[in-house]
Amino acid sequence: MTNDARGEREPAQILIYNDDDTPDEFVIGLLRQVFGKSDREAAALMTRIEREEKAACGPYPQSVAEALFKSAKQYIWLGQHPLKITFEEIKTPCELCGKPQGQTDVRIGSRTVWLCSDCIRAADTVSTPKEAEKEFEHACDVLDWHFTGVPRSKLVTTIRQFPGHMRVDVQAAINRLFKNAIRLFGLNEEQRYETLSISRLLREGRYALAIAPLLYSDIDVGEKSPVKCLDNGLWLCEQDGLRYAVLLCAHREYSREPGIRLEIVVPAGTAGAVLVQQCFGELEQAVQAARTYRGKILSLDADSDYRGRSLGITVHRLPPVARDEVILPERTLRLLDRNVLNFVGTRDQLRRLGQSTRKGILLYGPPGTGKTHTIRYLATHLPGHTTLIITAEQIGLLGAYMSLARLLQPSMVVIEDVDLIARDRDDMGPCEESMLNKLLNEMDGLKEDADILFVLTTNRPEDLEGALAGRPGRIDQAIEVPLPDETGRGKLVRLYGKGLPLDNAVAAEAARRSEGTSCAFIKELMRRLAQASIARDGGNSVVSADIDEALDDMLFSGGRLNAQLLGSAQAMAAG
Repeated sequence: MTNDARGEREPAQILIYNDDDTPDEFVIGLLRQVFGKSDREAAALMTRIEREEKAACGPYPQSVAEALFKSAKQYIWLGQHPLKITFEEIKTPCELCGKPQGQTDVRIGSRTVWLCSDCIRAADTVSTPKEAEKEFEHACDVLDWHFTGVPRSKLVTTIRQFPGHMRVDVQAAINRLFKNAIRLFGLNEEQRYETLSISRLLREGRYALAIAPLLYSDIDVGEKSPVKCLDNGLWLCEQDGLRYAVLLCAHREYSREPGIRLEIVVPAGTAGAVLVQQCFGELEQAVQAARTYRGKILSLDADSDYRGRSLGITVHRLPPVARDEVILPERTLRLLDRNVLNFVGTRDQLRRLGQSTRKGILLYGPPGTGKTHTIRYLATHLPGHTTLIITAEQIGLLGAYMSLARLLQPSMVVIEDVDLIARDRDDMGPCEESMLNKLLNEMDGLKEDADILFVLTTNRPEDLEGALAGRPGRIDQAIEVPLPDETGRGKLVRLYGKGLPLDNAVAAEAARRSEGTSCAFIKELMRRLAQASIARDGGNSVVSADIDEALDDMLFSGGRLNAQLLGSAQAMAAG
C-alpha cells in the first residue's frame, strides 16, 4: 500500500445535470474527451443523468477535480450549449472504519480508496514484510505492468528535445522531479543511431527491448568532481492516483551533437495532459536557468577527450589575470577598460536611457602580442559573464554558440582569427562566404538590449571584409595590441624569466636588444637563456654572452623565416 497524498483537502466530484436543450451526443463527447470515459461508461452515465436528473464524475483528488472542472467548463463554452455542471467537495467515508472523514486517497494495486487519518496512522505502525520488487526482462512487460487496466490505445505520449550540451541541467531537473518514482530501469540500446521511444519499448516477441543496467556518463562542468548523467532510463511514476512513465534517451544524428529526448506517457484525459505540461514546464525552466555553465569560460568540444569523459561543452579553468599582468601600453589598457569593463558596468543606465547594450570590439596586432592573454584578462574581470571562445575552424558551430550566448547572457563571444572567415569577398569560396554571412546575421540579429559582447581578434586587419569592419553596430571599437615597448619588454623579461638568476643589468640588456619583438618572442628568449645558462654553469648565472647566443640563433642563424615564426617585426618588415 502506498499513500500518494496525505494532505487534508477533501476529495471532490463534478455533477452533470440533465436539460432538454443540450444534445446527448454533446454530453457523451464531454464524458469521453474531458473525463476519459469509455463509450460504454459514457453511455451508462448518460442514462443515469436522464433517469436521476444528474450524475457525478468522481471522486477525484481535489487538484485533479479542479483541473477537470475547468476543462469541462471550457468544453461547454466552446460548444455553446447551456449544460449545467457544478463542483462539489464530498465527505467520502473511510473504507476501513466507515467514519465520514476519509480525506486521503490511497492506491492499492489498481484501485484508489479513501481513508481517514486515524486508519492511515494505524497502518503506518504495523510492520509488514516488504514485498520483493517484481523483476522484468523486457520494457514492454514493465509498461504493461505499470499501466495495468489501461489499453495501449488509451495511452498518450508527449515529447520534448533539448540540446545535448545542456544535459547536466536537464539531469538535475529530472532528479528533482522524479525522485519519488516507483521504479527506474536502464534500457539496452541495440543500435547506436536508433532513437528510443515509448512505441519502440512496447514491441514484443523477438523485437522486445531488453532491460539493462543503468548507464551513466561523467560530465566535466569545471568543478572539483564531474556530474553523473544517465544515458537512458525509464521512470515509472504516480501522482494523485495517476500513473505515468518517463523515457530519457539520446537523439543522435550522424556528425551532429546528440540531443536529449524526453517522452512522457500518460492515460488519455485532461488530468494526464495537465501533469505532462507541469513536468515539461519545470524542465524548461531548469534549462533556461542554465545554472551549471553560467559565468564560466566555455567552448563546444569536438575533439578527442583522453580523460574518457563525455564531450559537449569544455569548461576552461584559466587562472585569473591581474591588470598589471597585461603587458600593454597604459593608454591601450585604459581604452580597453573604458570600452569593455566600464561599458559593462553602465549597461543598466544605458538601457534606462534607451541605448543599446550590445557591443563589438576588434583586437588587432601582430602575432604573439598578447591578444589571447588580453581576452583572459577580460574574461576574469567580467563578473557574472559567460565567455564563449570560438576558433576559426569552429565557425560552423556559430549557431549553437549564439544560442548558448543568448541563454547564458550576459556573455562575451570571442572569435579568434576572424580574418580567416571575414576577408575580402573576392578572395572567398562559397563555403567561406556562407560562414561570413552567418556571422554578420548573428551580429545584426541581436536585440538592442542583448547583453552580449563580441570580441574579435585578427593578425591582419587590412584583410577584413568591409561589411564587417566598416559598418557601425558590428564593430564599435578597434583596439591595437602592439608590440611591447621597452618598458613592456622589461616586464615580460621579468615575468617569463622569474626563475632565472637575472641581475638588473642583464635583464635591462635583454629588454633593450629585443626591440621590435613580440611577447611570444621574449618568452622563447627566456627559455633560450635558461638553456645557455644550464650548458655553461648548470644554471647558476645568466650573462651577456647567453643573450648573444640566443639572439643569434633566433634572428640570424635560422634565417628570416625563423625570425618571422618567432615574432620579430624587423624580419617581417624585411619580408
